[in-house]
Amino acid sequence: MDISTAKQKVLFWAKKAYDQMLFAGTSGNLSIYLPDFGVVVITPTSVRYETMQIEDIVVTDIEGNRIEGRYAASSENPLHRAIYKAGLAKSVVHTHSPYATSFAVNNCSIPLVLIEMIPFLGGEVPCVPVVLPGTDDLAAGVVEGIRGKNACLMGNHGVVAIGEDIETAFIRAEYAEDAAKICKLAMIGGTIKPIPADLEEMMNQRIRKRQSK
Repeated sequence: MDISTAKQKVLFWAKKAYDQMLFAGTSGNLSIYLPDFGVVVITPTSVRYETMQIEDIVVTDIEGNRIEGRYAASSENPLHRAIYKAGLAKSVVHTHSPYATSFAVNNCSIPLVLIEMIPFLGGEVPCVPVVLPGTDDLAAGVVEGIRGKNACLMGNHGVVAIGEDIETAFIRAEYAEDAAKICKLAMIGGTIKPIPADLEEMMNQRIRKRQSK
């Protein structure tokens, strides 16, 4: 993928996230890392998604120095770059989707209540402690919290989903919100019953077997 294509993808998926109410106002951000070019293609800071244009998409180097774009990169660019430097993904989607973020406000994980959370999210979605947004401390906490997972929550903040491409990271952000919504609704009806550990392990074994073929 070249830089021009990555910019088009970032714009497309940012607008889709806004349309699906995973973003609100100018909140949330997403990016693609292109290691062959040594750049991160990311949404700009403080630009409304309904008016965002291709010229607004920012290109930085892996240290955060702006190469292209008329605005500064998202204030959460240290978080994106830390995930890329750790080799955990090549795309990041950070949302403020309401149901998942409500768990983050409670500073608790989204429990493993749906089988599809295992392949899509890596099981339950953990929550890392609240830290000032846009800081290296937040980036470091998320890097540790998301290891071995496909998504995590940031205390009193929002959701981070990762993937080898933007499409995968996006669907994982969608599943995090869907799982949180179902879990919240289930809590209204009584005590939720997470999937047993032995069943989770059986599902993980099935996934590993498929991946080894």
